[in-house]
Amino acid sequence: MTTRFFDDIDWSQAWFTAVRPAAQGLLAADDWRAQLNQCAAQAGLSNHLELPLRFITQEELPEGAAYEAHISATGLVPTRENLHDFFNALVWLTFPAIKRQLNALQAAQIAALGIGKSRGPARDAATIFDENAALLVLADTAEGTDLIAALRTHAWQDAFVIQANKFGRCAEVWCFGHALMEKLVQPYKAITAHTWVVMVEPAYFTLDAIARRAHIDGVVAQQLASQALTTADYTPLPVLGLPGWWPRQDAAFYEDQQVFRVKRQN
Repeated sequence: MTTRFFDDIDWSQAWFTAVRPAAQGLLAADDWRAQLNQCAAQAGLSNHLELPLRFITQEELPEGAAYEAHISATGLVPTRENLHDFFNALVWLTFPAIKRQLNALQAAQIAALGIGKSRGPARDAATIFDENAALLVLADTAEGTDLIAALRTHAWQDAFVIQANKFGRCAEVWCFGHALMEKLVQPYKAITAHTWVVMVEPAYFTLDAIARRAHIDGVVAQQLASQALTTADYTPLPVLGLPGWWPRQDAAFYEDQQVFRVKRQN
């Protein structure tokens, strides 16, 4: 049997929780891209101009066309047979509203500024989100506020050891960035996400996974549509420090300042 580029992914890992349901149908299909398009059609996915979303080969992208501008203008997403683009497609299926909004932001920046050596701050922030974001969902309570305060001050032992019991109860992390997930196929300790914080009502944590994903998709898409996105909006998160995401998370693990860095003083 021919080995496929996604056959070695360990789907049991916590960092693939968000996209795992979308992946299951593709993994069993003879033609994963055809199955991908079938899933997109069944879900009624479209881009921000309400054009039906479809996944095409990279060769179908016209020469000289900018990737994000092409998706915006046509609804067609160039998708290579590699992990990077495969995870990107899974995120489209999983968080379609966020992806729509990111594409709208990036296409608008390309239309305004063109394609140059520098993306500009807004497009740069959108690209970082698209590639490397993790969605940190916290209950809008004193417990949630204490946890995000620890993370923002890089109090890693406090956040990941003392407050570890909050994860799954009033805090959770969904990996979003497709480059982030690509790196996590072969995980190493220093992998760090750009975290987007979402505060929710405590009742959110009583919902099932499908309802939670849908809620976060809508909330974050609205946030991106209503505020100017900058790189200052992100909180760094060494993802393998999340409780239960890596073995042997003892005190020495979190004392590694090459990964769990002390916050710079301004």
